[in-house]
Amino acid sequence: MYTIKEAAKIANLPASTIRYYEKQGLLPFVERSDTGYRLFSQKDLELLRMIECLKTTGMPISEIRQFTQWLKMGDASLRERLQMFLDRRKAVQEQIAGLEEVLRVIDYKCWYYQTAVDAGTEAVHSCTIHTDQ
Repeated sequence: MYTIKEAAKIANLPASTIRYYEKQGLLPFVERSDTGYRLFSQKDLELLRMIECLKTTGMPISEIRQFTQWLKMGDASLRERLQMFLDRRKAVQEQIAGLEEVLRVIDYKCWYYQTAVDAGTEAVHSCTIHTDQ
């Protein structure tokens, strides 16, 4: 078992964030010592990592709370948890596709400005066609 200070260090999170998660109902399994101190198990640390992963995908706290409620239900909620992760997977794939488009624009701008820097002018990108009349 780990204290909140140890859990925070292991999870690379501020203790205040862990307290917030607990207040939001995201850490329903955390035990308390006889003196009231939080005691974190290895499973609690794994749940902290999962919470951070889901947050990174943009999942709202309310949906993460639902996930932890499903965890408390055990096997009865396996289908719901599977569907949640399938939905998250799709959302992340859409985020990746959007970021790939952003990266293409950034790559173009890198090329554009590198070419202009090499030429010493942005005019290198002016495409005027001169024709004899």
